[in-house]
Amino acid sequence: MNSPRTGSIDLDCFLPYRLSVLTNLVSGTIADAYRRRFGLTIPEWRVIAVLARHPDLSAAEVAERTRMDAVAVSRAVARLLAAGRLQRSLAHDDRRRSVLSVSAAGLAVYREVAPLALGYEEQLLEALDPAARKALDAAVTALTARAQSLAGTIPAHDEPRRRSGPRRRKARR
Repeated sequence: MNSPRTGSIDLDCFLPYRLSVLTNLVSGTIADAYRRRFGLTIPEWRVIAVLARHPDLSAAEVAERTRMDAVAVSRAVARLLAAGRLQRSLAHDDRRRSVLSVSAAGLAVYREVAPLALGYEEQLLEALDPAARKALDAAVTALTARAQSLAGTIPAHDEPRRRSGPRRRKARR
């Protein structure tokens, strides 16, 4: 077997990639059920789920809590408002700020989808014994905290690199 070049990534061993594949597989499996039954997208379900547990958040707060792209949240919110699954109102403490909550129709969707999602989670976790479940929970908690502390620390590819040697000056003519 050839060893990878220095700086290359073996995706089968790269944790961010493996977590992304697992997340997509798990989310996609649950999403099939609520997409067929309610016509919901993954972002729409996540918005409903977050607001069912934490009402009166702004769209920006939903995006922050879910770590979803603000545009995806905005689109999901617009569709859910149009479908009557969310309500928008002014915040009690700041009348300039609008907040979202799940409507009765949205709550009915949540009450049907949540047990499906929890049942799937239980079936998925049957692959682990109680000690492994506890270890997984601790590992996810630790990795989430570490990822939050590292957020924004990796420079983008297009950012200028710092030169390691002395700067050369252009000769004046």
